[in-house]
Amino acid sequence: MKLGAARQKAPSAWRLVAVKLAEKEATFRYRLRRDKLRQARRREGRYLLRTNLTEIEPAKLWHFYLQLVAVEEAFKNLKGDLAIRPIFHQLDRRIEAHIFIAFLAYCLHVTLGRRLHPLAPGLTPRSVIEKFAAVQMLDVHIPTTDGRELILTRYTQPEPELTLLLDKLALELPAQPPPKITASATAL
Repeated sequence: MKLGAARQKAPSAWRLVAVKLAEKEATFRYRLRRDKLRQARRREGRYLLRTNLTEIEPAKLWHFYLQLVAVEEAFKNLKGDLAIRPIFHQLDRRIEAHIFIAFLAYCLHVTLGRRLHPLAPGLTPRSVIEKFAAVQMLDVHIPTTDGRELILTRYTQPEPELTLLLDKLALELPAQPPPKITASATAL
């Protein structure tokens, strides 16, 4: 049972060892399979793709594989960083709108990643989005002397680190929105 557990725990190393159990005793013998070890060392650092598409040239197959990896990464980003979850819509226009919004979010995510890469290769779109989460939108309500209310929609001032990042990305936060004044509640 312990040999089975070891085999399950390290399947790649198990292939390099030949184990022989004694029939009458509770002992075993093992030896290193040098041929398998040589084969494993020759393949180190190599990537092996298996396919049933025998008519297509290897360079084209590799291109297809890279496209598959890119698509899988896109779905991973949609599910992970962008937190897109299944939403069950009934109407076609809502389904299309949901897909469109998810696609736009993905496009922005990829664009941000591409703009970050030359500036700071270690910085990910996820970490930048988390930094932007510190900026909040607020509605400041100020009562006036004539019974109306002045509403100022404002975003908080970004931290110095975020200001530097915005500057490096050549981005500007939009101007603060103009104030709104509500009508008097007692006006007749």
